[in-house]
Amino acid sequence: MASPAVELDVDGIAVRLSSPDKIYYPQLGVDGGTKRHLVEYYRTVALQGAAVAALKDRPTHLQRFPDGIEGEEVYQKRLPAKRPEHVESCEVTFPSGRKADVLRVQNAANIVWAANLGTITFHPWAVRCPDTDHPDELRIDLDPQPGTGFAEAVAIADEVLRPLLSELGLEGFPKTSGGRGLHVYIPLAPRWDFIEVRHAGIALAREVERRSGDRATTAWWKEERGERIFIDFNQNARDRTIAAAYSARKTPIATVSTPVTWDELRDVHPDDCTIATVPNLLADRGDPMAAMHEKAFELDVLLEMFEKDIAAGLGDLPYPPNYPKMPGEPKRVQPSRDRDRKQPETE
Repeated sequence: MASPAVELDVDGIAVRLSSPDKIYYPQLGVDGGTKRHLVEYYRTVALQGAAVAALKDRPTHLQRFPDGIEGEEVYQKRLPAKRPEHVESCEVTFPSGRKADVLRVQNAANIVWAANLGTITFHPWAVRCPDTDHPDELRIDLDPQPGTGFAEAVAIADEVLRPLLSELGLEGFPKTSGGRGLHVYIPLAPRWDFIEVRHAGIALAREVERRSGDRATTAWWKEERGERIFIDFNQNARDRTIAAAYSARKTPIATVSTPVTWDELRDVHPDDCTIATVPNLLADRGDPMAAMHEKAFELDVLLEMFEKDIAAGLGDLPYPPNYPKMPGEPKRVQPSRDRDRKQPETE
């Protein structure tokens, strides 16, 4: 029998919590893995301000698991028409040209409402409503490939990316992905469109690749990546999203995508950051990304680097497969299946 619903007070707004005793994380069980534990986690970090700061005014998709992480996944982009008055929407345009009304987070109650729908992870766009065409974040996704892990991603971030950003007059703000990867955000002035921000991300990724000693790659095709950290430049394309700071993840122990300082980066382990531990961590030392929301860097230096790469013969890189063919984009064909590609000579 389902447990009865309760009403939560979220900064003066009543939010319904249904089936609070439903198990969402089976490995954690009734002592830490119920729907109530997840929703209370989100209420805590939202009222602390950090989760709201990460999501405020951003069109946000919801990765929902209404029956827990072992149940069916619902990746919800469009906001349901039937919703409480305190829940607002924002219109976005997808790569196909279609438009939709998406959740626009304004306050802690919005986050708790979405969590009650079974939202495990919030996926915000890198823009703020109402201007949904000009990103205010450049997102660097360091994605470990087979044979590599979190330690290798941290090494690339700390030894290569951090000094490069300093050299370019930019500042990055790191966070764990909640899994094996690492994310670094650069706050931007919202002056450039998605194509320009993606080009800037490609230029930065290529320079990290060059300086990495063959430890990082921008190869879009998995067969070419090897045992290296893939820098996913397409996370800066329109409609591509990354788990928000302070979002829980679909992992057995309920890990959280957690902001860390550069000094903390070498000592953090993703498994130590969970819905049970992050609220106290946040209360004890604050939000490392708080300063990010007050900064806005220019992209000119990265766009100049992109143009230099183009002049040197390096073209654009492939877009995700669901995108229309983009200007200047190379063929979207797996290298091993490209009949026109020149094959290495054999003796």
